[in-house]
Amino acid sequence: MSEDMQRTAVIVTHAALRQNSTVSDAVAQLENLGFSVQVRDDIPDVQEFGHHAEPVSEDVEIVVVLGGDGTILRAAELVKGTDVPIVGINTGHVGFLAEFESSELSEAMRRIARHEYTIEERMIAAVELYNPDGSPSGLCDWALNDVLLKAEDRSRMVEIGVSVDDVATSSFGCDGIVVSTPTGSTAYAFSAGSPVIWPGVEALELTPIAAHALFTHPLIIGSTSTFDLRVLEASGSDGWICCDGRRQKVIPKGSRVRVRQSASVLRLARLGEANFTNRLVRKFDLPVRGWRETALEKKGHVK
Repeated sequence: MSEDMQRTAVIVTHAALRQNSTVSDAVAQLENLGFSVQVRDDIPDVQEFGHHAEPVSEDVEIVVVLGGDGTILRAAELVKGTDVPIVGINTGHVGFLAEFESSELSEAMRRIARHEYTIEERMIAAVELYNPDGSPSGLCDWALNDVLLKAEDRSRMVEIGVSVDDVATSSFGCDGIVVSTPTGSTAYAFSAGSPVIWPGVEALELTPIAAHALFTHPLIIGSTSTFDLRVLEASGSDGWICCDGRRQKVIPKGSRVRVRQSASVLRLARLGEANFTNRLVRKFDLPVRGWRETALEKKGHVK
């Protein structure tokens, strides 16, 4: 990029954080480093399935997210279908997708300005909705984290039939089903008992939630396979679908949801050298030392 070209960055944050000093500091630092800065805090928390925020223009160099993972999921709508990368500065709680903490803001801004980052591509799930008569609804969406299908009537179970590659595999009543990407495997799916999938693996993971059946283990399929989830006519409730905890819709009995790997990816800017395993141990505060090892050490059996 020539020195006379204007560099543009977009800062995405939550409206509640707009007056936070971290936001003003980030704007000032990026401007001092030669960027024209736009601040976006107007992305709604909830939208209708199939509707998304207007994407950023291709001349934006990078999107800097100040917030937690929820804010990163909002910002993902701004770069879906573009080559613009996202970098997260955590001002929330866990901030699993974030690269730096807010206390490291100055260092993060310097690395961004010097292009001292690598790009990590994350898989996205494509979601298609079909009408009860089998015809395409014309509505489609996507998810960086996960697709949730639950009962519209929260006091009832939803009866769901599951197919893989157009072959029926199971059906059961449940509170719901989560279909997650590797990125989302550390979110709702993890809380529901599914394994963590490393982000370099191209796969989709299906996790039943409180299923009323004997055998309902998580199911993982490869990148060329497809999940189909049908809200059965015998269900005690219509369905409710939600992508990334944001874009949602009530769907009638008989509707079918198809989830597969998207042709698009999300580009995350990685400012540091910490790999996924380090991030997993640090963010989840994993018990690297077990209680037995600690007990033996106290007794003098382990040095």
